Amino acid sequence: MFGRIGRFTASHARAVLAITVLLMVGAGALGFTAFGKLQTAGGFEDPAAESSQAQELLNSNFGGGNDVVILMTAATGTVDDPAVRAAATELTDRLSADAALADVTSYFTTQAPPMKSADDKHAIAVAKFAGDDVDVAELRETYGSTDGPLDVRIGGPEAIGPDIGEQVGSDLALAEAIAVPIILVLLVIVFGSVVAALLPLAIGAIAVLGTFAVLSILGSLTDVSVFAINLTTALGLGLAIDYALLMVNRFREELAGGRDTHDAVVRTVETAGRTIMFSALTVAVALAALLVFPLYFLRSFAYAGVGVVLVAMIGAIVVLPALLTVLGPKVNSLRLPWVKRTPSSVSAVWGRIAGFAMRRPVLAGAPVVIMLAIAAIPLLRVEFGTPDDRVLTTASETRVVGDVLRADFPTDDSKALQLVTRGPADVTDYASRLSSVPGVESVTTSSGTFADGRAAGPGNPAMAARSGEQRLTMLTDYDAHSTAGQDLVATVRDVPTGGTDVLVGGEAAQLVDSKAAIADRLPLAGGLIAISTFLLLFLFTGSLLQPLRSLLFNVLGLSATLGLMVMIFQEGWLSSWLGFTPLPLDTSMLVLLFCIVFGLSMDYEVFVLSRIKEMHDLGAPAREAVTRGLSRTGRLITMAAVLLAVSLLAFGTSGVSFIQMFGIGSGLAILIDATLIRGVLVPVSMRALGRAAWWSPPFLRRVHGRVGLKEESEPEPELARV
Repeated sequence: MFGRIGRFTASHARAVLAITVLLMVGAGALGFTAFGKLQTAGGFEDPAAESSQAQELLNSNFGGGNDVVILMTAATGTVDDPAVRAAATELTDRLSADAALADVTSYFTTQAPPMKSADDKHAIAVAKFAGDDVDVAELRETYGSTDGPLDVRIGGPEAIGPDIGEQVGSDLALAEAIAVPIILVLLVIVFGSVVAALLPLAIGAIAVLGTFAVLSILGSLTDVSVFAINLTTALGLGLAIDYALLMVNRFREELAGGRDTHDAVVRTVETAGRTIMFSALTVAVALAALLVFPLYFLRSFAYAGVGVVLVAMIGAIVVLPALLTVLGPKVNSLRLPWVKRTPSSVSAVWGRIAGFAMRRPVLAGAPVVIMLAIAAIPLLRVEFGTPDDRVLTTASETRVVGDVLRADFPTDDSKALQLVTRGPADVTDYASRLSSVPGVESVTTSSGTFADGRAAGPGNPAMAARSGEQRLTMLTDYDAHSTAGQDLVATVRDVPTGGTDVLVGGEAAQLVDSKAAIADRLPLAGGLIAISTFLLLFLFTGSLLQPLRSLLFNVLGLSATLGLMVMIFQEGWLSSWLGFTPLPLDTSMLVLLFCIVFGLSMDYEVFVLSRIKEMHDLGAPAREAVTRGLSRTGRLITMAAVLLAVSLLAFGTSGVSFIQMFGIGSGLAILIDATLIRGVLVPVSMRALGRAAWWSPPFLRRVHGRVGLKEESEPEPELARV
């Protein structure tokens, strides 16, 4: 199969390149329309969950919640001072007259105590959007002010998405501005040639543009999160570098071995092409598992991830060989002045490390296992959350408003549970029972406000819909992300409703339901990843034990990485340096991190096993196969990991904390995997397995022989003489 691909590509190289250019022009034109189609907010909720259904009823029958919060701060004195009150009243009148806003409510017209801060320095107005096309940036430009007696800032639920979207755009530009020059310099150093160094970037551009086009199409058909762009750029560039390193190095080896350009390309596709295909499929199936989750935030990364992996694979197996055919020996052109010959892909250092690990497996392996196990311990105290304005930096306007509301307003609505009846109901007795639940301060309905099991004040008639449905607002001091806040959701849902069909919503309920949606489907996703990876590695190696060993090492490396993420992003290590606020870890991002790291770890596993298996099939003894296999892939894998890590770690500069976690977590995991696990634990395990390393029952060997896409190995000069 791969031989035929290589021969076709080498024989029709210029036609392949011409078609590729035309496709990329079209993909670029279509791909850049994706940015206007992707969703900047939401995607973290299960559409079928109780809290989501409650929000739908609140939106349809009660106008939903407030979209924006206008925070008014007295420059001096208090908000009740005459000059401040006059300016705030004038602002309230302007807001009420704005056709883009509806249901404007202000402290300066209602005098409602909950709309003024405890220290009298701040007051708020709230409003809903009158349409779907309201631009928060325009509202800030029109009403925002830091001059005069009043400081005005705009935040609230509908401001979070645009602020995050804007931040992601600037973060992406900064990350690429940091990563691409560093990667190019490192590629030139690795290859010793400018021409060879540009090839991975060309394949990376193909992968990114092609996936942008896919996202544009999908964005027209379904909800796709804007955060998929981050994965596309980081993974597209990284995988293109991985695959191009493997292909170009193998091509140069074949040229150095005396083959002409055509035969070198064919042999490169036969060997490295097979490795790349299996590697890409292992990454793709790990990311495809995200499709089992109902949260479109996670599904978006499956769309982007699978797309970018497959496009990068096709680019590496089809387009790159065509480029190599056209270039031939000129692939080594524009060498660095101090490079006298083509750099060798063989690393004596990694060969010696592998040799030591096989001679002294306990001495080499035990410290690595202990270190990774210690790094995994913090995972035992992980806490989960969903994103709010605190994922932004403290300089963000939405974050400024949110911090003031949390700190200075006694009845922060983000802590409230919002309940709604499905159909007409009398909720007086039910609200009274709810108000006696520990942790509940009050429950407000259309008929009254209740506290400690009895009536405590008037109600709000607007909380009864014309069709009879009832809305209940439950105030609590518990933070929505706290354990107490989540436990309260379960308690409230267990309170007898007296036959009324009641749905519980609010931020705490959304977090509980999102965690449940992920937990319910996590075994299925994990099982699909494990089974598909096992099958692919069996088809690649013909061994039953190698897939099991790989899965075990992946779990060890992933656990260590996630433990470090708990220490950094939950416990606050490096928070002052990286500029984020420690929070419970975003559940969706942890799942995403698991799938990405799992897939990329298998990427390097396939790279290592490909050469070890090649040596083994040529008759090399077990120790020689491992040491020579690692000596030929160790340098390649290390440099590929460093280059991919640079692309991912650049997102550590992001102004969105869960994007920082994605970049830093993925980058660290890749470095751990490519060095400690592949460099040390793989040879240790090979020594422990001995002859059984490549064992499988006879009938499975026959299966592998038929469907393993095995190419005939050609003896290397050293082995041919043995």
